[in-house]
This record gives sequence, structure tokens and C-alpha cells, in this order.
Amino acid sequence: MSEQNVDSEETSASGPAGVSVVLPILNEERYLAEAITAILAQQYLGPLEVILALGPSTDRTNEIAEALASKDSRIVLVENPSGRTAAALNRAIRASKYSIICRIDGHAEIAPTYIANAVKVMNQTKAVNVGGIMAASGIGAFERAVATAMRSPLGVGAARFHTGGKPGPADTVYLGVFNKTALLAIGGYDERFTRAQDWELNFRLRQAGGTIWFDPDLVVTYRPRPNFRALAKQYFEYGRWRRAVSRNHKGTINLRYLAPPVTVAITALSLILGSILSPIFFLPAGLYLLGNLIGSFVIGRDWKEKVSLPAILATMHFSWGIGFITSPKSLI
Repeated sequence: MSEQNVDSEETSASGPAGVSVVLPILNEERYLAEAITAILAQQYLGPLEVILALGPSTDRTNEIAEALASKDSRIVLVENPSGRTAAALNRAIRASKYSIICRIDGHAEIAPTYIANAVKVMNQTKAVNVGGIMAASGIGAFERAVATAMRSPLGVGAARFHTGGKPGPADTVYLGVFNKTALLAIGGYDERFTRAQDWELNFRLRQAGGTIWFDPDLVVTYRPRPNFRALAKQYFEYGRWRRAVSRNHKGTINLRYLAPPVTVAITALSLILGSILSPIFFLPAGLYLLGNLIGSFVIGRDWKEKVSLPAILATMHFSWGIGFITSPKSLI
């Protein structure tokens, strides 16, 4: 499939192309109103609609969504009984009426010029997906520390959509603004994937000849998990499903993805051999701990973060690594 240009008959005949903003929604009571307010406040001259694919939330999310929709006709609600993100996105895309799809989460917030800038970049680069930085920003002390870890190579590696970098082609970007024709041509999101569905989708877009374009000026505010349990679950699932992607698409693993499972294996072996054979074998585990402490001291913005970051970084590293190692073939 060749790269697509969003400049279509719709654009030239009646102004800027319409944008359908699609959101998979499940238990987003805390941030949903903020996310929708930011979308509706976009400084974009073309038509805009917001499609919320509502899963079986256990909080007041759906009630909030219905109240928002009753106040603005641009908000469309669709049902997503499974609650799965990929299924929600596909349902929202099928319900959309415009040529550009902007994928946002219910706990994310976009700047007022996000859509206008993304569409401009898309037209300039002829990319099928344009995205930028996952700007983690916490509210409480724990979330702020997690955000610091997520925006550092020490926490997530050197992915540009986490840490920034120069604009240009990329393997993947955070969320994204898509050419709808390109999305439909590859069959949309693969609903077998509970996690890593964005990375997997961007891989197929690239395989079909499309360009994924990273632009650091496209910033999306992301709210981190609020506690250790939620953070560990999140990164464990990331690891499990990134391994599932690698099983389905050979050659898609790089050193950044192998670092956490290798760290888990070496640390575990170090502790076992150190306990059984000789204290000298504790050295690799000790080096990881030392590096973690020094790194936390360097990236921590205050003493509270410097104290909490070692545990947060270890949770991210080891949860991801264990998830990757234990990922069962039955997932896909």
C-alpha cells in the first residue's frame, strides 16, 4: 500500500478535512471530563467529532460520558461490551465519518493545537500516522515520581515518544493521528492484543508501505498509575504482550525490549548463586542496585522522588521483564 495524503476532495472543496477523535473508555471517572474538554477546545478549523467507545466500567465513567454527550452533539457514544481496547477502537473507527482518525485515551490530555499541528505534519510528510511525546505528568507524589521514571531512558529506554528527539520516521509513536484509509486497508487494530496493540498496528502500517512519523512538538499529557500495584500490573502486561507481538512478527525485538528480561534473569541467578556458592556471585545484583540508586539520585527532582524512584524503577523493570519471560503462547 502506498502512503496516503489526507488532502482529499473533502479538504479542497470545503476546507480542512474532518477529524474523528476516538477513545476507548473503561473506568476513566477520574480524568474523562478533562480529556474531553481538551479535545472540544481544539483550535482546528475543520469539523470534529468525538467518539467514546464505552466498556463495562465499574465506576461513574459511563454516567459522566452520557452527561457530556447530552451537552455537545459532537460527542458520539458507542458500546464496547468486551472492554478491550483494540475492540473499542475498531468500533469507534467504524462509527466515524471523517477521513482522519485521532486516537486519544480517557486519561490523556492534548494541547489546544495538537490536532491542527498533527494534520499539518501529516500533509507535509505524507505519513499514515503522526504522533509525538507521551508526556507523563502526575498529580500526587507517587504519580509524579512515576512520571519522572517514564520520561527518563533509565526507566523506559531511549524511545523517542518517551524521552523526545528529532522529528522523523519511527517504529511507533504514542497514540497517533491516522489516515483512515490506511487504517482500514490493513484491517484496523488486531483485537487479539490486549496490550501492545498500538505497536503492532504501526508495524503492519509500516509493512504495508506507510510511514510512521514522530514529531516532538506533538505532546500528549499522560496520567501514570497511582500506586505500586497498578504500576506493576501495567508493566507486567506490557512485557507479556510485547513478547506476543514478537512471536507474531519475527524480527521485531531489539535490545531495548530485551534489557528487562535479561536484567531479571541475571539478578535472579546472581541471588541464587550468591546464596548457594559464594558471596562473590551477589556482585551483578549489587551492581544493578547501585546503578538504580545512583540513577534515581540523578533524575529525581526532589528528595521525595530520589527516595521513591529506586522502588519505582525496579517495579517497572522487573514487572516488564517477568511478564516478557512468562508470556504464554496461548495469549495469541
